[in-house]
Order: sequence, then structure tokens, then C-alpha cells
Amino acid sequence: MTAPTPTWNHPLFGADPVTLFKAFTENGALPVKQWPMAAAMMGAALARSPFSAAERLYVAAKEKSLPETEPPIFILGHWRSGTTHLYNTLSRDPQFAFVDPFATGMPWDFLLLGRWLQPLLTKALPADRFIDRVAVNPDSPQEDEIGLAAMQNLSYYFGIYFPQQFDRHYRQGVFLDDVPPVTMARWRRALRHYFAKLKIAQPGQRLVIKNPVYTGRVDLLRQWFPNARFIHIYRNPYVVFQSTRKFYRSLFPRLAMQPFDETQADKLILETYPRMLANLKKDTADLPPERMVTLRFEDLESDPETQLEAIYRQLEIPGFEHAHPIFREYLESVSGYRKNSHGFPTDAIELVDEHWGDFVREWGYQPPA
Repeated sequence: MTAPTPTWNHPLFGADPVTLFKAFTENGALPVKQWPMAAAMMGAALARSPFSAAERLYVAAKEKSLPETEPPIFILGHWRSGTTHLYNTLSRDPQFAFVDPFATGMPWDFLLLGRWLQPLLTKALPADRFIDRVAVNPDSPQEDEIGLAAMQNLSYYFGIYFPQQFDRHYRQGVFLDDVPPVTMARWRRALRHYFAKLKIAQPGQRLVIKNPVYTGRVDLLRQWFPNARFIHIYRNPYVVFQSTRKFYRSLFPRLAMQPFDETQADKLILETYPRMLANLKKDTADLPPERMVTLRFEDLESDPETQLEAIYRQLEIPGFEHAHPIFREYLESVSGYRKNSHGFPTDAIELVDEHWGDFVREWGYQPPA
């Protein structure tokens, strides 16, 4: 087991007092050297409480007059399947609203207090996303998961924050296994409130949301957003496995508040991929073509403009001709991006063949050279 090091830009600094209290009392003891950071988190949450309460009132009044927008678009795919590249690209289209770093870091307060503190928060942004070399700028779209994990306690991120309870938080946070109804209700309220705030921040724009956990929850998304559109992107499973391993092995040292074993996610990674994609297939079997599109990451990488145009056309999204030059400019600006390199030891290839072989064969992939 590896001892954690306090991380003073930890995502839980954006949490509310109730979420923090539950986190600190339901997940086992914290090492003594983490106590000052935990106290600082609670102090920050209590200090922000009046501003958070004012923002809730502001949202309640403001959302009643929000203009109607097109139903949201959800980008789906297992971690490390290319969802970030697709999200970063689509977010360049000015018709779309997205989750920015301030909404992630201060989910309760980004409309009012966060706006006042934006110059300071901009300076505090990390250079990259910890897990790869993708830069984090004020306009870099983010997953909603970290923001939601600071508003309530249902998220697989709590397994990273509190590794003593990793399996429980992972299974609940990814697949909603054995989640108490009261916890589900609290998560649903937080999600609805968060999405309303995103619409207030970017009025009249269509929400585009990227979050890997939604890949296995399309049934719920369809209940709550009946006319939503879905984009599923997949990638070579060998690359996905090694990259997802690195994802957890990069995040545990930075975010864990308890001792951790960097390999403890491996078993669940292998279990998750087939279960998540089986759920996706079941939940989308009856969707008409204009509601869901599927693409390969490698095709997006090699011919992005053709793939983007196909997405707009199939999902009946207007405005590609206006967004096209913006996409081209953005893609040229990131053309020199160096992806993480991954070694492919024999045992990793064997694990993918054993557990994910059906997808390897269905999609016609080979182990990378």
C-alpha cells in the first residue's frame, strides 16, 4: 500500500458541508497527515455556504425563464476511448454549451461567487488533466462527474478519494449497484440542478455532456431526457485497457486520501468494459438512426472533418457548415499533440483477449505493434 500525499487543489474543496460530512464519516479513517486538508475542505465549504444558498435561490428564480433549447447530446464511451478528443472538438461549435473547469471546481458556486473569483481560479488551473497531456484552459470542456461528486456522494470518484471503499464506490458509481433510493434521489436532484446551472451560464445553447459512466445508464438518460441524442465512440480495446490502467494509476497518487494499491482497479476494469457495452447495446437497441451514432476513434483521428459532418448529418444537428472552419482551425491547433505511449506486455494482451476478445474480433482490432 502507498501512503497518500495531501493535494491542496483536490476536487473536494468544491464540495458542500453535507457531502463532506458523509465522505469523512462513511469511508473509514483518514491518515493523520490528511487531517489539515480535510479541515480546510470543511472550512472552505462552511465559508461558501451563504454564497451557495444565494446561488440556489438565484437558480430557482432564473431557470423558470430559461429559453427552450434542443435536447442534450451525450458523448458515450468507456474511459480512454477518445471521448475527450471528440468533446473538445464539438465544444468549439458556438451553438453548444458544455461543462467548463469552473463549473467542475465550484459546482455550487460557479455562477456568482465563481464569476467574481474567476481571475484567481484561472491562475489555479492545472497545466493538464493529470492523466494525459491534454491542456486545461478556462474554455476546456470537462466531464460533469467531478462536479457532481462535490454535490452528493454517488460517484466512482469517491472510490479514488477513499480507496478503502474502492469496490463499493466503483460498483455503485458506475453501475448503480445496490444504491439506496435516498442516495439515487439526491444524485438526481444534484444532476438536475447542475444541468440547470449550465443552461443559465450558457443561455440558449444546446448541452453537450461527456461522461463515461453514462455509457451504461442510457436507460435513465432516456427517461429524464426523452429526445436526447447519443454519440458512442470506441477504440482499440488493447489501447483502452492499458490507458485505463494508467488513468487510475495516475489519479490514486494525486487524489487518494487513504493508503492505496495502484493495481486495485485492474480487476474492475476488466469486468466493466463488457458490462458497460452490453448495457449500452440493450438500452439503445430501439433508438432510430437520428438519435444515436457510433464511430471509431481511429476514423475520427484520421479523417475528423468527414466524421464530424457524418455526426451532424445523422443526428440531424444543424449548422455544420458554420462550425466546419472552426473545427478545422481547432484541429490544426492540436495536430502536434503527443498521445501517451503505452507498452503492451504479453500478460496485458492475454487479459484483453480473455475478457474483451469478443469486441476485439467484432471490431477487427489487433494488438498494437
